[in-house]
Amino acid sequence: MQDTNLLDLFNQDIDHAKRLLELMDEEFQALGERDLTRLESLIAEKQPLLAQLDQHGRQRSQLLVNLRLSTDRAGLEQLANASPRGAELLARSDELGQLLEHCQSANQRNGRLIRANQTSVGSMLGILRGGEMPSLYDSRGTTARIGHQRPLSQA
Repeated sequence: MQDTNLLDLFNQDIDHAKRLLELMDEEFQALGERDLTRLESLIAEKQPLLAQLDQHGRQRSQLLVNLRLSTDRAGLEQLANASPRGAELLARSDELGQLLEHCQSANQRNGRLIRANQTSVGSMLGILRGGEMPSLYDSRGTTARIGHQRPLSQA
């Protein structure tokens, strides 16, 4: 019975992880286009999926603990060895693990784009405020020293 419950949780989480990956790809596109309205809706759609994945992860761990098994791969393998659906349990676990790794990679990619955008916007604001000097080059290819610049608003 526990193996069926565990398998149901894996199947549900696989669907959630696939949808989360799709949303992260859409988020990457929206970040590139700087479409804040779309980003807000994507974030709102991601939050319940993340909560559900977290809740199911805790439920899977609790099912293994109730069977006096460890909550890691070894515990799952012990359950799989005693279950007629053991091969399916392990396959679904592996599939979920791979999907979650892809989600983590997509999240890191999106984070890098966010940081790059923040740096770019910060540099532009610094130039507009007059506190940051743009890097210019002289005829020798070295960074030119430019005297004090006024903020663009005072130019």
